[in-house]
Amino acid sequence: MKKIMIILCLGLLSITLNAQDAKPEIKFKSEVIDYGEIAKGSNGVRQFEFTNTGNAPLVISKVHSSCGCTIPKKPEGPIAPGEKGVIEVKYDTKRVGPIRKTVSCYTNTAEGTIALKIKGTVLDGSVLEKKN
Repeated sequence: MKKIMIILCLGLLSITLNAQDAKPEIKFKSEVIDYGEIAKGSNGVRQFEFTNTGNAPLVISKVHSSCGCTIPKKPEGPIAPGEKGVIEVKYDTKRVGPIRKTVSCYTNTAEGTIALKIKGTVLDGSVLEKKN
């Protein structure tokens, strides 16, 4: 009976240790989106594509922008291992000038927080006409 209890305890311990090794990992297709030169009032929606390359569900608990002119949207539920997802970002293109913003992505990965960047320049119509 004593041997059976020891074997059961060792089995439970090994299962617990293996479960602790299960971790999500996030791999972005790109951590920077370059809008380039875009016209004032044009579509400011872009997507950061990612994959959970870990072996546990990935949870994005929060996405936060460095400015009110950028509105990020995170996936609603967990992303299973091997699955893909997107973080959508909408920049207010009614603001003429350079774009240099950071979107902080809070996850349950070992890294915790990932900084995503958007950049580019919003030009008014007269500047674009002169360039063409």
